[in-house]
Amino acid sequence: MAHVIPLWQPVALPVQGSGDTFPVRRVFCVGRNYVEHQKEMGGDGREQPFFFLKSAHAVVPLGGNMHYPPKTANLHYETEMVVAIARQGRRIAAAEANRYVFGYAVGLDMTRRDLQQIGKDKGRPWDFGKDFDEAAPCSALAPAAKIGHPAKGAIWLRVNGKERQKADLADMIWSVPEQVEYLSQYYTLEPGDLIFSGTPAGVGPVNPGDELHAGVDGVGELKVKIVPPL
Repeated sequence: MAHVIPLWQPVALPVQGSGDTFPVRRVFCVGRNYVEHQKEMGGDGREQPFFFLKSAHAVVPLGGNMHYPPKTANLHYETEMVVAIARQGRRIAAAEANRYVFGYAVGLDMTRRDLQQIGKDKGRPWDFGKDFDEAAPCSALAPAAKIGHPAKGAIWLRVNGKERQKADLADMIWSVPEQVEYLSQYYTLEPGDLIFSGTPAGVGPVNPGDELHAGVDGVGELKVKIVPPL
């Protein structure tokens, strides 16, 4: 049976220290998962976690240039540790969650904040604020078999050499195993799924010409330059 259109190639992340790649299936992102970021976004306390999705096509392996997206005047960065799922699972207990994780990366959840806010104000979905071309730059994956499962360590971002975000993975409100447990109550997690595990305080706008340098200690680093719109 022939395809009526050319079959597209899945986006895949390189795996550190090898020639292997990790094909991306879905991208889940948790909101307001660091205490100080929760406060700056108007939240308070250990509220029930909530997630949104980005399309796999939003992933930009290894970063590099990111075009300033259309229809926004307020593009924000959000630095996150990314979790790569390697096994199918549903109703996974937090104590078993690490068994389902292939590895970790550094990602940027880029956000058209003005479009997101319009959706919030009108009680509408805010997919346009989060899911767009090049909205999820991501570093190579560090296999858990080599680095373990990071639960503490610095997560940071510099913009044009100036520190904008700095926190510790231990500051997460919901740990990675807890996020896996929660998501797997609602979805069957599959190999190729990514979880962006939340961003620290200090989110803010960027413009064409800005250079972003993000990192998670023990995981990796990611560099992105914002270039003019297409």
